[in-house]
Amino acid sequence: MTVDDSITLLWEPHVVALMRCNIWHLRGRDRDLVIDTGMGVLSLVDELGELLDKPVTAVATHGHDDHIGSHHEFDDVIAHPLEAALLEEPPLQTLDIVQGWGADVVAMLTGSGYELESPYFVDALPAGYVFEQYRQLPARVTRRVVGGDTIDTGDRSFEVLHLPGHSPGSIGLWEAATGTLFSGDAVYDGPLLDELPESDIADYCATMERLLTLPVTVVHAGHDPSFDRARLHELCRAYLAQRGG
Repeated sequence: MTVDDSITLLWEPHVVALMRCNIWHLRGRDRDLVIDTGMGVLSLVDELGELLDKPVTAVATHGHDDHIGSHHEFDDVIAHPLEAALLEEPPLQTLDIVQGWGADVVAMLTGSGYELESPYFVDALPAGYVFEQYRQLPARVTRRVVGGDTIDTGDRSFEVLHLPGHSPGSIGLWEAATGTLFSGDAVYDGPLLDELPESDIADYCATMERLLTLPVTVVHAGHDPSFDRARLHELCRAYLAQRGG
């Protein structure tokens, strides 16, 4: 889906809703960005096709399974140091949800408001695809970034925001000139997950407080539709009211 002249949104239609992350392609003058890469059931590079006509940097907003599946297809890969190991040694080696994550994590997800409509991460596969052969492949992280670093495309510059809580090394990309935030899973317009083994609610509250200070025009998140500053404030304040003590 074309968002504007420079941003295209892709997703994996047969990945179950919980795992159907937003895959953002941002066209730059000298270099393009791909922000998160989905489950990697099929080739993202093949799907992007003619959009890829210059060097590409693949950014991982964090290292969870639904965001890193195709980073191995790219030569230039960016992640936070606390997430890099998940890209270089991805743990997910099956499309079976309970086998991949364990029953306790599945119970936590359903308790957080997510319905798992299938026992698998997908509801369909292309003809000839062998279910048992699915593996997430290792990527080589070529640049580790922390808060305050910049990612440049030649005509656009994004500041890396460290936004922990959902995961320790979650990052967002912030373009102050346009008020554009790519937020990953730090905030999106759906039930936020803060009880994963690596989550930290106190950090998440601090992240929400920080997001309230940004002069946002639009948030392109890791899941669900994009939204404006008013909706960002609603989501942040609702989280803080629930978790802020």
